[in-house]
Amino acid sequence: MLTQILSRWIPIIATVKSYDRNTLNSDLLAAAIVTVLLIPQSLAYALLAGLPAEVGLYASIVPLVVYGIFGTSRTLSVGPVAVISLMSATALGEVTASGEVNYLSAAAALALLSGGILTVLGALRLGMLANFLSHPVISGFITASVLLIALSQLRHLLGVPASGDTAPELAMSLWGHSHSANGLALLTGFGVMLFLYWSRASAANLLEIIGVSSNTAGLLAKAAPVVGVLVTIGLSYWMGFEGRQVPLVGAIPSGLPPLTMPELSLPLLETLLMPALMIAIIGYVESVSVAKTLAAKRRQRIDSNQELLALGMANIGSGLSGAFPVSGGFSRSVVNDAAGAQTQLASLFTAVGIALAALFLTPFLYYLPKATLAATIIVAVLSLVDFSILRKTWHFAKADFLAVTLTIAVTLLFGVEPGVACGVGASLLLFIYRASKPHIAEVGLVEGTEHFRNILRHKVKTVPEILTFRVDGRLIFSNIGVLEERIYAGLATNPKVKHVILMCSAVNEIDWSALEVLESINSNLLDRGIQLHLSEVKGPVMDCLERSSFLQKLSGDVYLSQYQAFSAVQMNEGKVTELIF
Repeated sequence: MLTQILSRWIPIIATVKSYDRNTLNSDLLAAAIVTVLLIPQSLAYALLAGLPAEVGLYASIVPLVVYGIFGTSRTLSVGPVAVISLMSATALGEVTASGEVNYLSAAAALALLSGGILTVLGALRLGMLANFLSHPVISGFITASVLLIALSQLRHLLGVPASGDTAPELAMSLWGHSHSANGLALLTGFGVMLFLYWSRASAANLLEIIGVSSNTAGLLAKAAPVVGVLVTIGLSYWMGFEGRQVPLVGAIPSGLPPLTMPELSLPLLETLLMPALMIAIIGYVESVSVAKTLAAKRRQRIDSNQELLALGMANIGSGLSGAFPVSGGFSRSVVNDAAGAQTQLASLFTAVGIALAALFLTPFLYYLPKATLAATIIVAVLSLVDFSILRKTWHFAKADFLAVTLTIAVTLLFGVEPGVACGVGASLLLFIYRASKPHIAEVGLVEGTEHFRNILRHKVKTVPEILTFRVDGRLIFSNIGVLEERIYAGLATNPKVKHVILMCSAVNEIDWSALEVLESINSNLLDRGIQLHLSEVKGPVMDCLERSSFLQKLSGDVYLSQYQAFSAVQMNEGKVTELIF
């Protein structure tokens, strides 16, 4: 019993109980491949966040261990990701602009605060909150953020000190420094980009031609960034890039991350609270989306609430190890899955590999050009750009199109934080708008059947004395007014109506406000000599009606089916006595 309880909160316990040698071999192989991919990614995303390169390695050690212990996904790989790194850079730039707060300490505090928010939400079992964020809006935000990331990395390709948080600021700054661009840095960066794009398109096919298996060829092709790093380090050393003013990563301290509590103060926490909340929301949505996608391929289950806890604890671990906010990464998680990772222990083995790299490989990264890392970031993130969402939402729903367009525009013109706020606001407004606009159709009888359909879509039978509406959705305070208006509008165009029937087959819920309006409608109709009837009322809704006095006041009856209601009212014209439940 105790083991079952612990396994619920610490999923790795159940994993270890059934672990065997074959699973170990698969996890070790996947960890080795992901480690190779994660090293250049970690360095690149640390620089994107405005932090020293080694902090990227720190963010890939403790968080991986913590997520491996508490996470429910067997293949999700947690660490620095592009969008979260950009959001962190924006938040930290504002907080540390005065010079009173240390940048590294603020980054750790941001991770700690973000992790605390996620952990609290997980403890409260609020994983369903992610469902309130519109996927088109999130897609629009990520697309705009990717464009900002690509623009921000152009300064490393050009070898210039450009800056800015918005697209106009970055573009103007890059233009202003373009005269001092370093040609060698530009050649290096674009050379790496061309190589990475070629690797994506052709490397796997070439490896298969020379006899490498399809699966192995695909994994080796994904390791192309490592080849770019190694080659450009060699070129940088032998050609003297440092003397030619090409920006390099420089000295990276060897060693494991320091486990310390960052400096916290109430003003700092108040300033970081909103950015931390936004980072927590976006990071969780991105992580759980990747985790569910990969789990579905293997017919496995992801616990959204436990993922909140796991990601929260991973960010707390990142903060306590001097790093910055982390999330589940799409590219490395896909590689982890393709490499054959079987359990969460693959994450722990990957963390060991990154730790060994931090201890022994950092001296070799001194001559790594920043243009190489910039090229790696640009190629990685541009695959996330999805302008097709604009076309799709335009044809599907104009409200979604407006929300996506607004989110993209705000993110590009005003920065990441306003873009996130706009995205969250747009998602909530879409939810409220749709909740306040239930589909209400006037229906009639399809002749020869007992089915009722929309009079605007089908050839149906109607009776002048009977007005029937089908409500498709909940009846709550935000939308009951729409139903009331439809009923009175129908009566205004048809003075012969003696009966109004509400077909409630799709009504799953009714609240007190809606009930009061229904009582008012019933009373007003009765004053006009019109009876109100209900049909196909679901059990939970009927339970609510029975707990009130509405059924006693109802001028008409409640019928089991719409056909029975229509037939009875038509036959008895105001003298319906049979009550059917």
